[in-house]
Amino acid sequence: MKQVVLYSQPGCPPCVAAKQFLKARQVEFEYKDVQADPGALRELVRLNSRSTPTIVVGDEVMIGFDPERLEAMLAE
Repeated sequence: MKQVVLYSQPGCPPCVAAKQFLKARQVEFEYKDVQADPGALRELVRLNSRSTPTIVVGDEVMIGFDPERLEAMLAE
């Protein structure tokens, strides 16, 4: 199983949707709050992202939440 990381922040509806999507599929993931964790924010910027959710599956990065694309990323 690929490592999955969800970069998120409070008050972000697409972040909540992404979290629910992963939990519904019983996908283990690491949750990183970019507001509470300066290190997570630096990681987000290194991924060339400035928005949440940003989801990393293995080596693939998705900025925003696209359920179909995330499903495909998880299946690869």
